[in-house]
Amino acid sequence: MEDAKKKRPNFLIIVADDLGYSDIAPYGGEINTPNLSQLAKDGVRLTNFHTASACSPTRAMLFSGTDNHICGLGQMDEYLRDKREYYKDKPGYEGYLNWRVAALSEILQDAGYHTMMSGKWHLGFSKELAPCSRGFDKNFTFLPGSGNHHGWEPQLADGIKHPPCIKTRDFWMEGDEFIKMTDLPDSFYSTTSFTDKLLEYLKLRHQSGAEQGKQGDEKPFFAYLPFMAPHWPLQASREVMKKYEGVYDDGPDALTQKRLKKMKELGIIPPDVVPAPPVGLLGKEWDEMTLEERKLSARKMETFAAMVDIIDTNVGRVVEYLKSAGELDNTMILFMSDNGAEGAVLEAVPLMGGPETFGGVINDHYDNRYENIGNKTSFVWYGPRWACAASAPSRAFKTWITEGGIRCPCIIHYPPLTATGPSSTGTGTISDAFTTVMDILPTILDLADVPHPGRLFRGRPIEPLRGKSWLRLLSCASITVHGEDSHVHGWELFGQQAIRRGCWKAVWIPAPRGKDDWELYDLARDPAEMKDLAAQESEVLAELLRLWEEYYAETGMTSLPGPPPIKG
Repeated sequence: MEDAKKKRPNFLIIVADDLGYSDIAPYGGEINTPNLSQLAKDGVRLTNFHTASACSPTRAMLFSGTDNHICGLGQMDEYLRDKREYYKDKPGYEGYLNWRVAALSEILQDAGYHTMMSGKWHLGFSKELAPCSRGFDKNFTFLPGSGNHHGWEPQLADGIKHPPCIKTRDFWMEGDEFIKMTDLPDSFYSTTSFTDKLLEYLKLRHQSGAEQGKQGDEKPFFAYLPFMAPHWPLQASREVMKKYEGVYDDGPDALTQKRLKKMKELGIIPPDVVPAPPVGLLGKEWDEMTLEERKLSARKMETFAAMVDIIDTNVGRVVEYLKSAGELDNTMILFMSDNGAEGAVLEAVPLMGGPETFGGVINDHYDNRYENIGNKTSFVWYGPRWACAASAPSRAFKTWITEGGIRCPCIIHYPPLTATGPSSTGTGTISDAFTTVMDILPTILDLADVPHPGRLFRGRPIEPLRGKSWLRLLSCASITVHGEDSHVHGWELFGQQAIRRGCWKAVWIPAPRGKDDWELYDLARDPAEMKDLAAQESEVLAELLRLWEEYYAETGMTSLPGPPPIKG
């Protein structure tokens, strides 16, 4: 351990796509995730970690250390495509990680780190915006926001129905070259194949050092492993799916209660917490469904669980390699989800352009019979009821500005710090300090002893950080990062808005999802955001709205086309 402390640390960031708050065992889930459980037992679980309410804004905040409205993802690129003229020349709404920020990979590359990634990018689709141009020495990359986990996209062949989430000429890159989807191996499966490639890069680095007569390469590494899973389409191997047969036959409400009980036992949530009721286009209640409908719904959840199980297996593969290479004790591993669970009812959403709905496209190109669900020729999602179970006790899920959309699991494992505090008891540390994805960049720079470049980087002006380092929190020298009573943070996406100071949070959710007016919640007493105190605590709300105006101005936010974002 002493030698490891003298070396510059390595960093491994692992991002799961649309993983729910309680899906993994360290946060109360029933899904088999022993490798993540071990990282949590030897590390720190953050229970008050916040992201954006959707994936690419979160990833932009991770790489920039600042707000998504500053670093280019004020709105997702998919949302911007039919509104280009409105957002033209508005900084922060480029739809990609812009040049107003220094990317974490760029900063570490300039500081002498090996930088490598394997997985989903979603921060720019051209070569000039791809990982090879944003500080990665090596990369194997899926550029768009989502896709078939086997690299199989039959709906693209007709040239008409082209989903915005993968609306780009080229999907795949390795290094600075584009790869044809047909060049992927027949055995391709996103989670496993991304891990294979990252391990290849890590081994090449080690071999290079050995060939130079060293015990390993002297240069530390920054590795980024952003999975596409468990984002829809839900696809997993039959072998792993069998482990979950029958587990979800009692339905999502029963799963909610089972997970809440476990979360209370683990100390993840208070014992007296009252969960939010389900929201969204819920459809039939479980006891109103036919036996066939229940069977189909449970099978989708079984597939989802298998995808999470496979993520854990591959996390274990990387951890085992680091251990065998003598690198584990000197590597900070961070595992997180990019937003809340996905609860969209995709068959009702016109994502394909024109009059076609997603459901119509799926019917034309995929086989979603019960016996085929999980295969590459199927295309299913599990809907709002299962998503609400994964987000409980919080309200709602991905794309919502309530806690269910922005409060996510996050595990940090770094033995020089996390093994010297309460985590050394073998149960792990649980921190309820408010944290944000913007904090990851300053934390890594702090641990690497690399200064942030300030206001100029590689000859271009850049914006300052909004995140703060977790160094004192991880070393148990502090119980807060931002100041629990004084921190101010804002969110906005798809017209939903929120501003928070301490435990008070004001939210604006347009109708029909919300009241189309400002609501006020005391998260200390009402974490499910169910009791609107706007009328009773008018002075608190007024102060939060003043802070919202400041946040709006500081981030250069632009109102959505239509009514102004602030009312009354």
